[in-house]
Amino acid sequence: MKAVWYERNGPARDVLVHGEMPTPEPAAGEVLVRVHASGVNPSDWKTRGGSRPMAAARVIPHSDGAGVIEKLGAGVDAARLGQRVWIWNAQWKRPFGTAAEYVALPAAQAGAMPDSLSFEAGACLGIPALTALRAVTTDGGVAGQSVLVAGGAGAVGHYAIQFAKRLGAAQVLATVSSEAKAEQARGAGADAAIDYRREDVAARVRELTGGRGVDRVVEVDLSGNVGLLPAVLAPDGICVAYGSAEREVGVNFGPMILGGFAIRFFIVYELAAGPRAECEALLARFLAEGGLQHKVAVTMPLSECAAAHDLVQAGTVMGNVVLTVP
Repeated sequence: MKAVWYERNGPARDVLVHGEMPTPEPAAGEVLVRVHASGVNPSDWKTRGGSRPMAAARVIPHSDGAGVIEKLGAGVDAARLGQRVWIWNAQWKRPFGTAAEYVALPAAQAGAMPDSLSFEAGACLGIPALTALRAVTTDGGVAGQSVLVAGGAGAVGHYAIQFAKRLGAAQVLATVSSEAKAEQARGAGADAAIDYRREDVAARVRELTGGRGVDRVVEVDLSGNVGLLPAVLAPDGICVAYGSAEREVGVNFGPMILGGFAIRFFIVYELAAGPRAECEALLARFLAEGGLQHKVAVTMPLSECAAAHDLVQAGTVMGNVVLTVP
């Protein structure tokens, strides 16, 4: 099979190889998926660059993807043969991900998807969509709440706006860095978009919430924005943080404790079985209902994986970068 892999950490163009590898065989409880699309996420280039130890001597990157089940391991329901699926955690604590024509992985990590959903859109679900769902469902959910989504035009933020609205949030605000991104956030359902490069975010949040602040912040960069929390959160509000530019984050204890504020940390790769099942069930419902926006910004062939990694690392794309696997 055609695949992309690396055998050492380093810059994408130096270490990623596009070539031939043996097609894997599904073990007991696994399925073999013919990959049609592979999603590229920030964690993919960071892992390739050396943020985590190598999972094996040779690694095929990417945890997200979509395709068709072509072979079943022992014990897997025969009805799953030929099923269109989206994939999660393909390369988390495993050597071989979705940047290949085929991937073998536990059957539970291949979720059924409707015929109406493109493979490219399916490749956006594993990390961006599930992260967004966990961010708006944890700690009681968003029904009746005012929510601020940081980075509302990003891959996770774009989904978080939509999910918050569908789950009954009373108000959804988003921070952005340009008018184009503001249009995208509003198009996803945000009631207002705040340009943090031109506006005082705290003042605008207070204005838009009648001075009260928001009940929940969905945060992509805790280290960059933690100082804003006391100024934007309503009493007993929560910040749900799924990302941070820096590994260590300093918190101003006084204002935080006086406001009764909380910070919930999570990483989508390590969701417990219960929360993951809840998120998958909600996502299946929303996909069946239709109307979700899937922001595939760029599609590139598998052979251009290095360029795709560099594009995601640059952070200039509004939406997901997806590799198509011919």
